[in-house]
Amino acid sequence: MNGNSISSRGPITLGELAELLDLELQGDPSIRVGAGATLVSAEKGQITFLANPAYRSRLSTTRASAAVVPPSSVAECPCAALIADEPYAAWARVLQILYPPPAARPGVHASAVIESGAKIDSGAEIGALCHVATGARIDIGAVIGPGCVIGEKAHIGAGSRLVGNVFVADGCRLGERVLVHPGAVIGADGFGLAMHKGNWTRVPQIGAVRIGDDCEIGANTTIDRGALGDTQLGCDVRLDNQVQIAHNVVIGDHTAIAGCVGIAGSTRIGRYCMIAGASGIGGHLEICDHVVITAMSTVLDSISEPGHYGSGIPARPLRAWQRILVRLGQIDRLFRSGAGKG
Repeated sequence: MNGNSISSRGPITLGELAELLDLELQGDPSIRVGAGATLVSAEKGQITFLANPAYRSRLSTTRASAAVVPPSSVAECPCAALIADEPYAAWARVLQILYPPPAARPGVHASAVIESGAKIDSGAEIGALCHVATGARIDIGAVIGPGCVIGEKAHIGAGSRLVGNVFVADGCRLGERVLVHPGAVIGADGFGLAMHKGNWTRVPQIGAVRIGDDCEIGANTTIDRGALGDTQLGCDVRLDNQVQIAHNVVIGDHTAIAGCVGIAGSTRIGRYCMIAGASGIGGHLEICDHVVITAMSTVLDSISEPGHYGSGIPARPLRAWQRILVRLGQIDRLFRSGAGKG
């Protein structure tokens, strides 16, 4: 997020920041900062950071009042420094302090429709034009933003936030502190079809979706309900925008998946995996813990060993790519002729 486009909580002293984050401070603890900015754009009263060594040359000229830096860059820092072994993670925590999410404003908007039998905690917020179906449960501190639809017997855990225009289908369950961005659909029918006498027959999808605590679901991401059992996300799973999770997929704790990834049905993905953008993962596969899949990869076999995997072909000058395509078309002929034999 760009912190400058979101309301800040107001200035805080570097001494307070250092104490809250358990970081070493070099500089005046009474200096106050109220906003985050880049090394180049930061001004007095703002804090910046250095995490990528490629930007190290910009540190010495920053006009920020303070910077989050690794120990190796403290000597080059022209302003107060918060020293962190993991500066990017520390920067994230700084922004969380400077730009906390707005607290729930308990109550139900007059335009919302709440069906009989829905259970809404008095500390939850239900926004304009929401629909909460019978048997649904909204826990304390949850925020249901404008235009959201919560299906029958769905459950939204404490402190979760549905930003707006989110659909949560019947029987689906979100844990605590789950953040769901606009346009996400949780619990639409999975793609279940059977061929019968030349026509497709729809297979009813009778499972649901279960999402653990502290997850984040990106804008326009879709998570299909299970065909029989539930589609499941563990805790601290992070999905980017426009991700497709098919029915009965299981994703382990702390896994992050970038935009435009598609995962076919009944695949199981382990813990602490990272899947880069535009990758496609086939169905009924097993991917173990600690696997990294690079961008635009196609995964059609299970992965049983941790590590980095990839199959996407990086872009290159068009003429070079055209020559590669021509040669790819000649491989079979060359092999059959024996030209490719060593």
